[in-house]
Amino acid sequence: MGKLKIEDLEKIAEEARKKMTIREGGGRAKITVHMGTCGIAAGARNIMNTFLKEIETHDVHDVIITSTGCAGLCNKEPMITIELTGQAPVKYIQLTEAKAKRIFDEHIMKGKFVQEYAYAIGSEKIL
Repeated sequence: MGKLKIEDLEKIAEEARKKMTIREGGGRAKITVHMGTCGIAAGARNIMNTFLKEIETHDVHDVIITSTGCAGLCNKEPMITIELTGQAPVKYIQLTEAKAKRIFDEHIMKGKFVQEYAYAIGSEKIL
């Protein structure tokens, strides 16, 4: 490995800032990927990576992505919760990469939840 230049360090710092913003920063939307053991076994890591790639592809800076444990619906995994500012959270279940991309496009980017993949709105109303 060669010597690092100031420009190299600045590039590394910028990449780290982007990741911190995605995982911890403030934003108009929050994506929570349920990554308990059951979620990971069902493909939650692929769903997380799909959303990270969509955020990067669309150069979005106001969306937070985070993870949490099992929500108690192991047979519905992989599962996410989407929260947009001023709206009730929406839980999506049995996701695939294609479903995740559609949810990102319609719910995150356009503000319209995808009813056919949604399981619940808020914490008590089941669709």
